[in-house]
Amino acid sequence: MSTPSAKTTTTTTTVVKKTTTTTTKQPQQTLGSTRGAGSKVKKPKTTATGKKVINSHSNRLLNSNGLMRFSRGRMFHRRALHRISKWKADQAKLQGDKTKKTAGSIQKKKQRTPALKKKSVGGDRNGKERLVRTKRFPRYYPTEERPKKFTVKRKRFGDHPRRFRSTLTPGTVVILVAGKHAGKRAVVVKHLSSGLLLVTGPHKLNGVPLRRVNQIYVIATSTKLDLSSTKFDNLDDKFFKRVRPAKKNAEKDIFDSKKEVK
Repeated sequence: MSTPSAKTTTTTTTVVKKTTTTTTKQPQQTLGSTRGAGSKVKKPKTTATGKKVINSHSNRLLNSNGLMRFSRGRMFHRRALHRISKWKADQAKLQGDKTKKTAGSIQKKKQRTPALKKKSVGGDRNGKERLVRTKRFPRYYPTEERPKKFTVKRKRFGDHPRRFRSTLTPGTVVILVAGKHAGKRAVVVKHLSSGLLLVTGPHKLNGVPLRRVNQIYVIATSTKLDLSSTKFDNLDDKFFKRVRPAKKNAEKDIFDSKKEVK
């Protein structure tokens, strides 16, 4: 039997080659590319730094009814028209163009009265003329400075003009909507200065007394009565003013001598 003298080892080296695949992104199709090869896609405007320019001067429609996104006053500020008009006025002043009238040139300057005026003085050695103030200083001054009262010319709420509905004329039959006598009919007697209506049932017929009612709680009807011959001069807001008793002073009651009951 033959024995192997030496062991032969065979080493096999396997070389694996790595294949690198580069994937390139394909451009996405837009509406312009699908329409045709000749159509170009509009690129957004950019500045030198690369920032996207937003057109803030444009306005757009919100719907088909003609409603715009921004109002006329808002677009006036977005377009900075007030700055442009001011800049044009300043340029016209610098150029000395007299044809362009600015806001300052239209308004005439008020003629100011001079503070001093010349007055002739008699006598040979007095200089013949002397400067005198047009408005003299006050002769007397207050010993204590008091602040001036600032008065505002305003009408009181009671002095405001009152307006009534055209259907609520004196003699109109109305239906009371709210209150104690709701649902009943009444006759408009008079318009009061406080803005209320003076109405009556009269009380003998339907139980509605002579009272004041706000016109928003009243429905006017087409039925009208002739009240031209009657006069209601004494019926006004003062007629309905509540008479309150005068308050008694507690200090006077201390010294009052009360009779003792035996």
